Amino acid sequence: MFSVDVEREDDGRWIAEVPELRGAMAYGQTREKALQRVQALALRVLADRIDHGESIPAVASQFLVAP
Repeated sequence: MFSVDVEREDDGRWIAEVPELRGAMAYGQTREKALQRVQALALRVLADRIDHGESIPAVASQFLVAP
């Protein structure tokens, strides 16, 4: 299971990050949009690592969103 950290920036945008995956960080105008974008990005990061023969963390079927 991957955790997702979400917070609101001073400018009103939301930022979401998957700490276990370096580079998996995305902005959105809403919390939901930031979550959608970071989840999609996390999957692309994992796919890219697999394509390049890099090790990946154990993949779970869902993301845990921090409150």
